[in-house]
Amino acid sequence: MQTDFETLISEFIENKVGICQHFIKDDLATHLKINLLALHQQKLLLAAGTGNTEKLFDKSIRSDAIFWLDRKNNDRYENQFFDLMDDFIRYLNSSCFAGITDYEFHYSMYEIGSFYKKHFDQFQNDSNRKYSMISYLNNNWVAADGGELLIHQSSGNQQISPTQGKTIFFNSNEIEHEVLVTHQQRMSITGWLKNN
Repeated sequence: MQTDFETLISEFIENKVGICQHFIKDDLATHLKINLLALHQQKLLLAAGTGNTEKLFDKSIRSDAIFWLDRKNNDRYENQFFDLMDDFIRYLNSSCFAGITDYEFHYSMYEIGSFYKKHFDQFQNDSNRKYSMISYLNNNWVAADGGELLIHQSSGNQQISPTQGKTIFFNSNEIEHEVLVTHQQRMSITGWLKNN
């Protein structure tokens, strides 16, 4: 597992965006996807908004739906995901002195035609979010399915396909990014490592 952690961190240091192709192993990704699809079927996903003190729900900006993860839900596979994040944070803090003390994650579902316009992840009035992490749950994804994460940097834009198991890691206040229109149901776990 430490090899995957090092891959994510070293790519982040070199390129400002860390990418690890199989950070979430297939078995865990499959079970997390099953959970997300079950929540979707039960209509438990909520429209995602922007902002923190006053939520704005504008589907011309963002059109995905989310469900916040919590260990209190006592789901075996979600807790395995949290265990992985705990291990990664310990490694990050010990190797990079990152000072991460907390995190938050949610499932994210983009239906066909959904997108998220260009944005930063850190709120203007709250700097607790230090790093963004996105883990994808989409098997058999092909280029025609769209839904790429588009990273905007002065050195040039980067498109990242949302393939199963791939995890992305970047500074929440430095990297402007967007989700391009998806042509298939697009699923992920998205979250932030925080310094409260």
